[in-house]
Amino acid sequence: MRNVLSILLVSMLLLLSACASTGTSSGQSHSSIVSNEVVGNKLPPPDTTSASGAYEGASDYRIGAQDLLEISVFGVQDLDKEVRVNSNGQISLPLIGGVMAGGRTIPELEQDLAGKYASGFLQNPQVSVFVKEYASQRITLEGAIVKPGIYPITGKTTLLQAIALSGGVDDKIADLGGIVLMRQIDGKRMAAVYDLRAVRRGKMEDPQVYGDDIIVVEASGSKSAYRRFIEAMPALGVFGLLF
Repeated sequence: MRNVLSILLVSMLLLLSACASTGTSSGQSHSSIVSNEVVGNKLPPPDTTSASGAYEGASDYRIGAQDLLEISVFGVQDLDKEVRVNSNGQISLPLIGGVMAGGRTIPELEQDLAGKYASGFLQNPQVSVFVKEYASQRITLEGAIVKPGIYPITGKTTLLQAIALSGGVDDKIADLGGIVLMRQIDGKRMAAVYDLRAVRRGKMEDPQVYGDDIIVVEASGSKSAYRRFIEAMPALGVFGLLF
């Protein structure tokens, strides 16, 4: 029995390798973005300590390039301003000029700005920072959906909400049991498969998605080699296999 399983696994790996090397077109097999590790139907969150990582809440979010910030100073309306973080992570504000915002949390930036305004300009300034657009946090949606593309997420976003951003699944061809969520963790791309019907009924977790996640909705009747491999795993008793 062990020999049979080994042969089956080798065959699947060879099939995946062949598909990845030939490449595919959008909406068909997605072996060109095949993951390094399969983790069933649950993914760990990304590293929230990185400057571009996702976040658990507003205080943990680290500002990134192209984010749109709304900055206000209590009682000084002339200093209220909307600024977009440039590619170097900097913003420019009245009186204090250029400030590094990229990689900082919102409380860190608020404290820094208050300190700069207090240095010769204002007495005990109260600065508030609100992220109006999380432009640096983007997700990719591919496959059998209405509007495939790259979308910004503007706060905590679940899988269902992410799919809604793209106009929903294509009801004519989408395989609702073939929603693949891919994520980069510690340099490895990991993936999990979700059944949209089960998620909608509350029988399966509606996972939070993070910046740089990739969501692929498989087309019914044209499952990729990658998806077939995942579906075969439970029957083979394989979990978290690296390839």
